Amino acid sequence: MNARNRKYVVITPVRNEESFLPATIESMICQTILPQEWVIVDDGSKDNTGKIIDDCAKRYPWIRAVHRHDRGFRKSGGGVVEAFNDGYRSLTCKGWDFIAKFDGDLTFEPDYFEKCIEEFEIDFRLGVGGGVICNMVDGIKQVEEAPRFHVRGATKIYRKACWDGIGSLWPAPGWDTMDEVKANSLGWTTKSFRQLQLTHHRPTGTADGLWGGFVKYGRANYICGYHPLFMLLKCLRRLKQKPHVLGSLALLYGYVTGYLSRVPQVADPMAIKYLRRQQINRLLGRPSIWQ
Repeated sequence: MNARNRKYVVITPVRNEESFLPATIESMICQTILPQEWVIVDDGSKDNTGKIIDDCAKRYPWIRAVHRHDRGFRKSGGGVVEAFNDGYRSLTCKGWDFIAKFDGDLTFEPDYFEKCIEEFEIDFRLGVGGGVICNMVDGIKQVEEAPRFHVRGATKIYRKACWDGIGSLWPAPGWDTMDEVKANSLGWTTKSFRQLQLTHHRPTGTADGLWGGFVKYGRANYICGYHPLFMLLKCLRRLKQKPHVLGSLALLYGYVTGYLSRVPQVADPMAIKYLRRQQINRLLGRPSIWQ
């Protein structure tokens, strides 16, 4: 089927994004293939985010607004999934082929979604895909490096059959890893499209500060069930990157304190077992989702 005949819907949870959301909306309305429905969920914003969404919904019938009450604090990982789920429950389009979880601080090319759908048309085992995230550093666009199988949470596109198999997103940090682990364990492939780049205007992790951002990632790794040996080697390898010691210590701290605090892990033992097996394969140089 031609990509232009495919139907997709988009859900965008946002919180206090008045500075960036207008540019994301402008990028979306210029798409060569428009979504059947775009639900923008205002997750209790205190700025003009809600008004921006309402104004756009009046102008474009395929844009809809959902407003949530302010919980009074930023809920890392779980908050965005809760907001996404509210948007998902409010969808009126039922015959979609793809669903996207999309951030409200991105800009992207007019043919972005058309090119992404073409990638899914090429590979019918592709369950989760999306472009790569770029940040502007001193005026230069830099790609956020990640394993090829990992699609950043800011720009996830799910094939409907894969989405149905996954069932739902885990409402905690690490949700954007576990969805891919689950998909791969079910026989789907997941992939970032290196040739399709989006600009992220709020760099990943900056909302939590430098230390807090790395701690959050370490905690997410614990919640996903990372193998302790894999995690230790990951922290050691990270010593080569800036901030050298701080980043590694924060990752390890987030991971270890997850154990000490008995934070609930993903309630899917089979998925954790699959992930750990893939990690050991990676360490031993065997075929894995990293290849």
